[in-house]
Amino acid sequence: MERFKKLLEHWIEHNEEHIEKYREWLERLRDHPEIFSMLKDAVEKFEEGTRILKEIDRRI
Repeated sequence: MERFKKLLEHWIEHNEEHIEKYREWLERLRDHPEIFSMLKDAVEKFEEGTRILKEIDRRI
């Protein structure tokens, strides 16, 4: 279980780094509504996944 907990911590950190970069791109893509909307949806899903991983980590 300790190995899994370390993996969770890595995945959470990795997701948060990606989310930060996606948000930077969202700012750049405001003039492209369709792409902006799709990326925004992806960011929200990454955030939800990260929230779930954090909850798993909390319960271990």
